[in-house]
Amino acid sequence: MLPAPYAKEPVFEAHRWHAAESSYRKVAGLFGYQEVRTPIFEDIELFLRSSGETSDVVSKEMYDFKDKGDRHVALRPEGTAPAMRAYIDSSMGGQGVVSRLCYFGPVFRYNRPQKGRYRQFHQAGYELIGSPSPLADAEIITATVRYFKEIGLDNLVVKVNSIGRAETRGAYELAILSHVDKWLDGQDEEQQAKARKNPLRLLDTKDPDLRAELDGLPSILGFLGDDSKANFAALQEHLAESGVAYEVDDSIVRGLDYYTDTVFEVVSTEYGALCGGGRYDGLVEQLGGPSTPSVGVGIGVERALLVADMAGKAPRAEAPSRWYVVAATESARAAARTLAIELRSMGVGCTLDLDGRSVKAQFKQADRNGASMTAVLGDDELANETVSVKDLVTGEQKTLPRHVFLRIADD
Repeated sequence: MLPAPYAKEPVFEAHRWHAAESSYRKVAGLFGYQEVRTPIFEDIELFLRSSGETSDVVSKEMYDFKDKGDRHVALRPEGTAPAMRAYIDSSMGGQGVVSRLCYFGPVFRYNRPQKGRYRQFHQAGYELIGSPSPLADAEIITATVRYFKEIGLDNLVVKVNSIGRAETRGAYELAILSHVDKWLDGQDEEQQAKARKNPLRLLDTKDPDLRAELDGLPSILGFLGDDSKANFAALQEHLAESGVAYEVDDSIVRGLDYYTDTVFEVVSTEYGALCGGGRYDGLVEQLGGPSTPSVGVGIGVERALLVADMAGKAPRAEAPSRWYVVAATESARAAARTLAIELRSMGVGCTLDLDGRSVKAQFKQADRNGASMTAVLGDDELANETVSVKDLVTGEQKTLPRHVFLRIADD
C-alpha cells in the first residue's frame, strides 16, 4: 500500500487554489509587486541567521537534513528569508531603489496537524524592500487587507504595534525578565536559557500561568525612542487615510527575531487571526547584503481558505468547459468532432463523447462534467447547417444557424 500523502488535500479542490492565487496576483498587480520563486530547500544557515536559533520555527518546527554532498539544508519554513536571499543574490537593490517582491508556494513545519494546519502548507507574501517610510508599512498592510477582501472576507481589523529598535528591545527585555523573575526560577534550564536569550518571545505565550504572570507588565510603547514613536503615529495616520480599520495592541510581537518597529496581525472579528507581518530593517544586512529597510507579510493560504469556508465565502468550482457537444445520431459523430475542433480553435472550451454513448448518456455526462450548455448535432442539423442549443440550467432550447451559433458561443 502506498503511504498516505504528506499534506492531505481533497481531490477536486484545485478551484480553491486557483481563486487564492488569482486574488494574490491581482493584488500584486494593483500595487506593483513582481513575483520571485525560491527553492523549496535552502542552506540551514539562512534560517539560523534570520529566524534565530531559539525561535520555535528553528528549534522545534523546521525540517533539516544533510544532503548527499554533506550539506546541511532545510525545507523552507517561511517565505521571507528566501525572498531576501534571492534579492541579495540577484543584486536587485541599490541606493534609492525600492523593490516590491511577492511569492506564493509551499512551506514546511513540523506542527501537530489539525484542521486548517498542515505540515506542508502554502504561504503567500508581499515584501517591500528599500523604503524606511511608514507609508511602506501602510502599503503592505493595505495590500494584505485587500487580498482577504478579494477572497470574500470582510469584518477585518488590523492589530498594530511597535517593538522599536535594539535599544528599546534591550530595555524592555530587562523589564520583562524582572517582571517574571520568580516564575522563571521555577522553570527548567532549557526554558530559562530561551527566555533569557529572547525575553520578548515570552509575550507570544499561550501558557495560562505565564500569561497571568505577565499581568501588570508595562507596555512596550512606553519604551519607544522618538523616531519609533513618530513612525508609529504616522503609520496610524496612513492606515486611517486608506480606510483600513485598525487598533493598537501592544501584545503583538511576532515570533521571529528579525522584526523591528512595526508588527501587525490581520484579524477576522468573527474567526480570529488570519496572518501577520511587520518591518525588518536589519534582515538584509543580517543575511550578508547592505543595510536595507524592509517590510512584509506572510499569509497562510490554508488558514485564509478555511475562514472563507466558515464565512460561507468559499470559491465555487468552475466547470472545466461550459459547452458539451452532443452527437444525436451515429452519422453526426464526425461533425460533432469537427465542431469541437472549431470551438477550441476559437478559444472556446468544450468536451464531447469519446465512446459512442447514447444521446441520453451524453446528456448525463454533460451534467457530470459541469457543462451548462449543450450543442446538439443530428441528421436534421447536418441537413440544415444548424446547431440545436440547450441550456442545462434553465432547460431552454433553440435551434440556430451554424454561423450564428459560433458567434454566440464565442461571446
